[in-house]
Amino acid sequence: AGPLPGELHCSNGAEPVGAGVCGALGPDDMITADHRPHHVAVCRGVDLDRMSAELLGKKPGLSQGKGGHMHIYDPAVNFASSGIIAEGMAPAAGMALARRLQKKPGIAVTFLGEGAANQGAFHEVLNMVGLWKLPVITVVQDNEWGVSTAKSESTAIERNSDRAASYGLAGEYVASNDPDDIYEATVRAVERARSGKGGTILELKTARLQGHFMGDQQAYIPEQMKQVDPLPLYRAKLVKLGVLSEADADAIEASAKARMEKAMT
Repeated sequence: AGPLPGELHCSNGAEPVGAGVCGALGPDDMITADHRPHHVAVCRGVDLDRMSAELLGKKPGLSQGKGGHMHIYDPAVNFASSGIIAEGMAPAAGMALARRLQKKPGIAVTFLGEGAANQGAFHEVLNMVGLWKLPVITVVQDNEWGVSTAKSESTAIERNSDRAASYGLAGEYVASNDPDDIYEATVRAVERARSGKGGTILELKTARLQGHFMGDQQAYIPEQMKQVDPLPLYRAKLVKLGVLSEADADAIEASAKARMEKAMT
C-alpha cells in the first residue's frame, strides 16, 4: 500500500453515528453520505477490501479507483457518497419517491455535517420531503466545525433539528454520541417514515478527532474545545454492564485491526 491520494477526511469520533443509525435500517433502505462517509460505509456493510482499494486508487476498488475516498459507491448495500456539500439530499429524496411510486419497500437516509444545513439544497429538498411526506431521514452530524469555522460563527440557531418544524417534519436531537441512544432515536424516525408519517431531521452531537482532512494541524481549535473519543467510553460502558469482558473487548479490537490491515494491503 502506498500513500493515500488526495486529502482524506477521517471519521474518527463519529463511529457511533454509523453504528447507531445503520443498526436500525434494513437491506431495502437506501443511504447517501457526504465527503466524510467511511464510518457509515463500514457500518452499512460496504465491501471493506474494495473500499480500501478505492481509497488507494486501485483498479479493484468499488469504482476502479476513479472515485476516491469521497465517492464511495456500493449498490450491493444501497450506499453512495459525494464530496459536494449537501449533494446527497436530493438523490435520497428521489430514491424515496421512486420506492413509493414503484410500491417497493425501503426508506432513504441521507448523512451530512452541520455546516451543510446552511446550503440551499438542504432547505429546498426538505421542503419537498415535508410537502410530499417522503420517507427520508436527514442525519445532521454536528461535530461543531465546518472545515475551520465554528458552528457558532456560521449558524443562526443552536439546533438544526429545530428547523424541522419549518417543513412539517419531526426533529430530534441526541447529545450523547452514544450508539445506543442514536439507535433508539433512529428507530423512532424509521417507524415514522415506514408508517407514512414523513421525514425526520435527526441531529446527532458527535466528534471530529482529527482536522478537516489529513494534514490539518487544527490550530484554529482551542485546547479546551478538544473532543472526546467515544470508542473507549463505549467499551468501558459495555464492560461495566457485563455485556463484554475485558478479554472480549480486546479480541474484538484485535479482530477489527487485523481485518483493516488486510484490507489496506
